[in-house]
Amino acid sequence: MSIKAVIDTNVLVSAFWSGDRETPPFRIYRAIMARRFIPLYSEEIIAEYIDVLHRGRFAFNPEEVDELIGIVRTFGEEISPAEPDAEQFPDPDDRIFYCTALAAQAEGAVLVTGNKRHFPASDFVLSPSEFAALLAPPT
Repeated sequence: MSIKAVIDTNVLVSAFWSGDRETPPFRIYRAIMARRFIPLYSEEIIAEYIDVLHRGRFAFNPEEVDELIGIVRTFGEEISPAEPDAEQFPDPDDRIFYCTALAAQAEGAVLVTGNKRHFPASDFVLSPSEFAALLAPPT
């Protein structure tokens, strides 16, 4: 069974921002680019990736950002988000990530975020370190 994961935008921001290529967020970014797992997304998640990763204050390389988004769209899987029962989120923008991962629970999907405390306690919400540990080393 392939690993399927929803990647919170903060993980990608950390990957682009880090100068250390061995951090868990950067390892996750490399795994996306190498197609070592299936990124799950909704159109709302893609819109947030585009908005946040292209912000001028970050000054990320726009070609690298667009390549990442293209890989997610081409090799990822679009999921229609589920609606959880009255779950509350400190940041309403986080809801879409949780709901998308929730919709793919039958397939063992996880949500990877640098802000686990912003989400309901759940076995499928992982930190970048936890998720990076699940990824098999490249062969």
